[in-house]
Amino acid sequence: MSEYLNTQYQDLQAVAQKYHEQYCNASPFPSIHFNDFFNPEKLDEILSEFPDLSKGDKIKFQNPNEIKLGSRGENRFGPKTKAFMHFLNSQPFLEFLQELTNVEESLIPDPYFEGGGCHESKRGGLLKVHADFNKNRRTGLDRRLNVLVYLNKEWKDEYNGHFELWNKDMTECVTKVRPDFNTLAMFSTTDFSYHGLPDPIMCPEDMSRKSLALYYYSNGRPAEELSDRGADEHTKFVSRKGNASEAKMRRFNTMVNVVTDITPPIILRNLKKLVVKST
Repeated sequence: MSEYLNTQYQDLQAVAQKYHEQYCNASPFPSIHFNDFFNPEKLDEILSEFPDLSKGDKIKFQNPNEIKLGSRGENRFGPKTKAFMHFLNSQPFLEFLQELTNVEESLIPDPYFEGGGCHESKRGGLLKVHADFNKNRRTGLDRRLNVLVYLNKEWKDEYNGHFELWNKDMTECVTKVRPDFNTLAMFSTTDFSYHGLPDPIMCPEDMSRKSLALYYYSNGRPAEELSDRGADEHTKFVSRKGNASEAKMRRFNTMVNVVTDITPPIILRNLKKLVVKST
């Protein structure tokens, strides 16, 4: 038995086989979420270790696309969190993901937690709808799957912060998942898997939206999962059709695209490293 899994999910291969069709046929793209997936006592221990990401070493995003905090590698993991994250990168969990999803190539975990790890959004935080970067800048591997573990007790609908999955033409949010404690959500990452939490979080000042994020990769991927942007180490933000509140976001992204187009790549890479180090 695994100490990390709740009773009904101990046989991971049986769970994967049972939910494979549901995952692959989900709308608007392959995805699924499970309630009470993990041993709640273990998650309580992990929640008690969750760092205050407003202090110390962290990655901070503060712009019209995203207002959030993230850990850097394993630096802020407590011992219980580190052991749990290693379990989610282990052979049994990888084989569960492989069986559940429609990814044919072998899944590879990211030991660097590039962009993953502990995520926190305080009141006013948001993450506009986007498609994720599709290449890992450290390894060059193709990003295929996101796994999210939510750690929020007594979360209410009026706090916003739901995980939203949007259709390809950005006219409709098809699926919403409230980030409740012990909810496991996952989806296949392509250039068309638009997702986010686009409206400001309205939780009380003494609360925050907390999650653990893990990304999985492969060496190669189907060509139909990529748009004309090709291999890209950057997140692509998109605006919701008919949403006037996102005008500032659109202006910001136009400016970023212009700067990206005219700046030599070597200078752009060094600027991005400088920004990350300064947060």
